[in-house]
Amino acid sequence: MATRFIPDADKPSVAVEISLEKPLPDYDLEAIEHPTPRDVDGVLVSQGFRDLVDDTRGVLLEILNEPEPPVAESSTLTDLDLTPPPEHRLEIAQLTGAICAGDEIYRPGLWIVLEDRRASPRNGLPEPAIDRAKRVVGKLVERMDLA
Repeated sequence: MATRFIPDADKPSVAVEISLEKPLPDYDLEAIEHPTPRDVDGVLVSQGFRDLVDDTRGVLLEILNEPEPPVAESSTLTDLDLTPPPEHRLEIAQLTGAICAGDEIYRPGLWIVLEDRRASPRNGLPEPAIDRAKRVVGKLVERMDLA
């Protein structure tokens, strides 16, 4: 599974591209590799792909609304961090299909933009928020069995 994270430098958001690299028979997506981008267009408008996007939105919303696991408790006094971690509330700004290219083969994929609407609109996401986005997308890929 090829997943790319593209953080915005001047906005509190990160774009994620997930390339589908295996057939998804539950969504009638059997042919994944195509010789031209035009061939992928037919996949992106299929009912199976629309169902995949709808299911992805539902699963992603569930994951985003799950509480973060608690910070592991320290066994030594010097490792204690008594300041609470900053809360980064990521929201789905965009979720759509994408044409993913690699090695002269084109595949359908998912394009997701996650945004922290409470953050400063002129700054990029801080590293903890990007790490959270990576954990969220990792869970999404696992739950949707995309890898």
